[in-house]
Order: sequence, then structure tokens, then C-alpha cells
Amino acid sequence: MRRSREGSVHHLSPIQRHSGNHPVAFTSAYDVGVRVSSKGDYACRALLSLALHDGTVGPTSVRDIADRTAIPQPYLEQILLALKGAGLVRSKRGVGGGYVLARPPAEIRLSEILSAVDGPISLGDFGEPHQDGACDHEGQCVLLAIWKSAGEQMRQMMETFTLQSVAEAARGRSPWPEARLNAPLDVLPA
Repeated sequence: MRRSREGSVHHLSPIQRHSGNHPVAFTSAYDVGVRVSSKGDYACRALLSLALHDGTVGPTSVRDIADRTAIPQPYLEQILLALKGAGLVRSKRGVGGGYVLARPPAEIRLSEILSAVDGPISLGDFGEPHQDGACDHEGQCVLLAIWKSAGEQMRQMMETFTLQSVAEAARGRSPWPEARLNAPLDVLPA
């Protein structure tokens, strides 16, 4: 939270909190309700760390990733196993072991990372409109259609970001990703 000059309290989104001097203007109705889980955030941070150090010879140890990202090592180990199962990282055991990206950073999308650790991107497990009695209750059917559409829009947005594009923004070599937040989905570069 932050206080304005008038003393009123404003809640900041995670993107606003971490953007420093990059103000974010959200106008979407999804500002408050759409969330990425801690596990999803940690998975993206871990793979972003690997992408940022992609030129490093050999695998990166779990300890190094944990130190660079401030992710608790035992939890990171679980997350990396899920990412390995999804084919996003490869591992090497023993001395000098660790993890490497299984594909180039430009070929790994945030949507894949999130889905690997959290399952399909959605606003919740509400079911499908017009199925299994979903429309038996007043107004429920239209709400289910809205939740499904919003989840699909979030999935499409996450597909526009690759580890490469995020790494380039983190290095200051490309525009900050906030510009994508207000752009129509059909005009965003892949």
C-alpha cells in the first residue's frame, strides 16, 4: 500500500510494487482478481535466473538459483522437479550438477512454466457453462462464461512473454513489459 498526498490509501499490484520508477496504469477489471500462485512466481523466477545466466558453462546448482532468487531451497527443488517433468529443464546429478534450460529461452513461454507447476491457467475450477447443471442457478451460467473468458485472456497474455523477452527487459535491453498490459491481445508480438 502507499498513501497519496491527500492521505488516502492505494493498494499496489505485485507488478506496481516491483516496477520501481515504472508507473503502471491498470484499467482492466481483472486488476484485483487474477493472481499467479507463489509456486508459479517461483518457477518463473527460477527459470528467468537460468535464462539470465544462459551463457554460463555447465549446469547451475539449486543452491545458486536459490541464492540468486531468494527462493527457499527445499521448495525450489520441488518446483524444479515439476519443471523437469514438463520438459522445461534438464538436470545433471553429482559434483558440478544442477539445472539447465531444456530449450532456448526464446522458446519457453511463461504460460508453459505456470501450467507446469499449477495446471491450466484459469480463474478457478468453476466448471463449464451449459454443462452438468451449471445453469441451474440464477445467473450462474453467464458468470461461468465470464470466468472462462477471463482465464483464457490471462493464458493468452502469458503466452506473449517468453523467457527471452523477460530476460531482455530485466537487462534493460527491451521495453518494460507493462506496455503489453494495456495493449489489445491480438496485436501483441509473440
